[in-house]
Amino acid sequence: MSADTAGSLLILDDDAPFCNRLARAMEKRGFTVKVAGSVAEARAIVETTPPDYAVVDMRLEDGNGLDVVAALKALKPDARAIILTGYGNIATAVTAVKRGAIDYLAKPADADDIYNALMGEGETPPPPPDNPMSADRVRWEHIQRVYEGCDRNVSETARRLGMHRRTLQRILAKRAPR
Repeated sequence: MSADTAGSLLILDDDAPFCNRLARAMEKRGFTVKVAGSVAEARAIVETTPPDYAVVDMRLEDGNGLDVVAALKALKPDARAIILTGYGNIATAVTAVKRGAIDYLAKPADADDIYNALMGEGETPPPPPDNPMSADRVRWEHIQRVYEGCDRNVSETARRLGMHRRTLQRILAKRAPR
């Protein structure tokens, strides 16, 4: 699509200043933008007029942005959605892709990165990292993947990992190791 006919875009984020800046930047790139500040508001937009594209925050006060992506893909399978999050980890990225997202960007992401992800530009894979993940980080990512697989049920995750529930709660409360 050319810049003057980019299509309709839904932006779902509870950070109003970021949402407004991104909306203006995407309108300049030719999108017809609708903004939502909650999962309920976004689902209403998706159900009435499913957009061609969506930029969705992962964690919101009234739910998970992945539910909006799943609803959008159910109504409009060719829609392209990306997830933005400040809580990036491999488990949630995998879940986002399984629910229909085409990309997963960590906040803060700029309008150019978001536009390129939506339009499929710059799809050459990045080179391997110079500093691979530490063993602690790999362990943390595995725990997060199992946690997401258990629908964020701490007791079930602890059972599957063979650890005490309180130990798991302490691990989940901590920031990801580097």
